[in-house]
Amino acid sequence: MSHTNQIWIMHVDMDAFFAAVEQRDNPDYRNRPVVVGARPGGRGVVATCSYEARRFGVHSAMPISEAWRRCPGAVYLRPDMRRYAAVSRQIMQMLGEISPLVEPVSIDEAYLDVSGQERLIGPPQEIARQAKARILEAVSLSCSVGVGPNRLIAKLASESGKPDGLTVVGPGQVEAFLDPLPVSELRGVGRRTGRILDRLGIAKVRQLRGYPLQMLIQHLGEKAGRSLYAQARGMASHRVGVRSARKSISKETTFAEDVRQQSLLRSRLQRLSAEVGRLARYKGLSGQVVTLKLRLAGFETHTRQRCLVSPVDTDDLIFATAWQLYQESQLVGRPVRLIGVGLSDFEHGPQSEDLFEATPERQMVRQRRKQVFKTLDEVAAKFDSTLLTRGFYGKGK
Repeated sequence: MSHTNQIWIMHVDMDAFFAAVEQRDNPDYRNRPVVVGARPGGRGVVATCSYEARRFGVHSAMPISEAWRRCPGAVYLRPDMRRYAAVSRQIMQMLGEISPLVEPVSIDEAYLDVSGQERLIGPPQEIARQAKARILEAVSLSCSVGVGPNRLIAKLASESGKPDGLTVVGPGQVEAFLDPLPVSELRGVGRRTGRILDRLGIAKVRQLRGYPLQMLIQHLGEKAGRSLYAQARGMASHRVGVRSARKSISKETTFAEDVRQQSLLRSRLQRLSAEVGRLARYKGLSGQVVTLKLRLAGFETHTRQRCLVSPVDTDDLIFATAWQLYQESQLVGRPVRLIGVGLSDFEHGPQSEDLFEATPERQMVRQRRKQVFKTLDEVAAKFDSTLLTRGFYGKGK
């Protein structure tokens, strides 16, 4: 069978990326359980862990206290994002040599459209084999690769072969590949949807495919019902290289102990606001909605939002809004476990001018503020610092 006109999407997923980099760079960590994330004894979660640690039941997003309980003998490390990002850039550059259509979706995974590469490289199996070999040669790390007629099948294929896997699912093999998979493998099946499917007696994708669309919509809602109906039939997008606009930028921190002190909360919120502002400016975005997130004891979580008159991208305005939301929240004085700030409802470009207030004096002040933040961003980039912030003024202790 000729696949000359067949669409082939490849998904490349690095195996236990952060932990694998640590094991590669430190021989003492090899063949040992390695957990990258928060420090034991504190709060926070596992970012990733080696496959040796996974044998003890440790997994990503697990509370670090539980990881320690299950595997106290593991090597526990804080993430070194600068080093991981450098390795990621090497990988993405190499993938660009295989296909001009590469879409990184995170630091350790990417989609490639390899349609038509058969003439240059060979069949999908050979393209995937070469991708794995080139990555291993370039960065001495293993990855799992899946190839299929669309993004969904490629992603599921790469997941099915982990670690160090290579799985190709042809157009005529899609339903046979999907049939034995648990429905929990499909996109959008969380706890709530999983419970509903369980009540309906749907455990495998094969069973899901037997349900009419209207029945799924009735039980799951319009969006989820249609999505799962399509996924059960292997229907999904094959577009690569076109990313939807970022919906929000947010930063948060979890304290080692619950915090009541206003000065500490204020200081931490200033730093988080600076990180959000810096990332927004780097992305060329300004947002009109500022969100404050607070988590109290017992994981009681509250969010507050404010829609501003015009979009912003500067640390001081983000912080001032978030701090005001906190002061008005009726939660002041209660112990805080986690605090975070977010910016959303974006428009591209710097914060807009108010045409009714754009006097020469105001324009001069805004230009100076713009230059201040530009300088801060340049210095932060040069020294890879997230600690440099502008002084903040305003009420609050």
